[in-house]
Amino acid sequence: MSNPEPIPIPHTELSHDALRGVIESFVLREGTEYGEREYSLDEKVAHVMRQLERGEAQILFDPVTETIDIVVMEGRRPKG
Repeated sequence: MSNPEPIPIPHTELSHDALRGVIESFVLREGTEYGEREYSLDEKVAHVMRQLERGEAQILFDPVTETIDIVVMEGRRPKG
């Protein structure tokens, strides 16, 4: 029996607080490289929010592990 695929969750379907919590969790565990300068948590959250709004990232729920994650879409990430 195959595992079910992760389920996309539109960011617009989450409350403001829930969305911020998901984004903060993602930012804090990813250790994403943002360039030469350090960015604050609020700046990183805003960056990921813009990616979600532009469709460059999406929120996925994994029904097997019952976890939620943000995935940056390949080929859609802005340069620079």
